Amino acid sequence: MSTVMINLEKGRPKVDAAMTKLRLELATLRRIGAHTVKIIHGYGSSGTGGSIRTATHVYLSELLKDDKIKAFCMGEHFGPFEQTGRQMIELVPDLRKDPDWGQQNEGITIVVLHGSKN
Repeated sequence: MSTVMINLEKGRPKVDAAMTKLRLELATLRRIGAHTVKIIHGYGSSGTGGSIRTATHVYLSELLKDDKIKAFCMGEHFGPFEQTGRQMIELVPDLRKDPDWGQQNEGITIVVLHGSKN
């Protein structure tokens, strides 16, 4: 199964609108049994400080704590030299084929949902 993308930076929304979109799309993807998700949130290069990126990571931390997702990895850690990146590959070996693997892309986050199969 391929990775599903959620683009939170498209249209340059405010943080509240981006988080509403993230909540709705992740809930839908969990319901339909999606495997992995790549969230494109940007990294704050426009001078706004990466507010959507920060809010995304806070929200994903809450989901992880509440056992609603299996794991997530910030793009800058999504590579072979970071423990979190290696853990993602252990969970989903096909993630090694993702074009952002090892690229230290601060503008993305990878999420593994429950029920994911290797």
